[in-house]
Amino acid sequence: MTHPYARELGDFLRARRSRLRPQDVGLEPGGRRKVTGLRREELALLAGLSTDYYQRMEQGREVRPSDDVLDALAGALGLDDEERRHLFTLARAARRPVPVRVDHGPEKVPDSTRRLLRVMDTPAVVLGRHLDLLAWNPMAEALLGSPDAYPPHRLNMLLLLFDDTLTGARNCPDWERQALDYIGMMRAAVATDPTHPRATAIVGELSIRSAEFRRLWARHDVRASVSGTKTFRIPEAGDIVLDWDTYQLPGGPGPFMLVYTAEPGSADADRLKLLASLHATRSALADEHLS
Repeated sequence: MTHPYARELGDFLRARRSRLRPQDVGLEPGGRRKVTGLRREELALLAGLSTDYYQRMEQGREVRPSDDVLDALAGALGLDDEERRHLFTLARAARRPVPVRVDHGPEKVPDSTRRLLRVMDTPAVVLGRHLDLLAWNPMAEALLGSPDAYPPHRLNMLLLLFDDTLTGARNCPDWERQALDYIGMMRAAVATDPTHPRATAIVGELSIRSAEFRRLWARHDVRASVSGTKTFRIPEAGDIVLDWDTYQLPGGPGPFMLVYTAEPGSADADRLKLLASLHATRSALADEHLS
């Protein structure tokens, strides 16, 4: 049976090889080419490896490359620091026997983290390692909507992002960038445990029903920690532009916090306060109606 980490390593190498063009590495393109990117023999030559050895690596066969080989491959592929760390993570894991038993129990959010969420006056959520939505505060509910509309196993940022019933979301100018961020974070999680059943279920479902997901997943981009900017289109408050950052909770790998913030005193901060006020009013009215 192919080692799961060796298979993931081979897929990563193949994706990165297809990204390079001959002219990127000082080679003549030559005549008609059957493949996108460099040929295997071209990359092997650049890295100082035999073509057979490199081919076996891409095929996930029994190859355990040394750190020197990995350094040569990283240089030949032009990997950035994050991609290089990903390469070494996969290769070193492939050198070890497949663990017989791995703990795949449910992820838990510490009570102290839940208390922190409640006192934060900015939208924040806790996501599991495979982007499951585990906890959130009222500000996040005001911004993102109520999670109560979904069963717990559907509360996953990737599943929600590619949900065809959420109309209009893909028209946002930053939709693909956000999708690549989340997919890159999932790739980093898969690198720590390629056979985890939750990752297998999410990636398997999206690969079957979404051509967009298949295209972006095949890029093999990886994100260890992410920050960025996102525009939220809120009918009651107008467009709100927020920065977002991720923070690993103690005891990782595991859940992490994703926090949205606005520049203090900005129009976006004012709109966020307005949105929070509207949400609090609606919640109070709903509570009165139920009492």
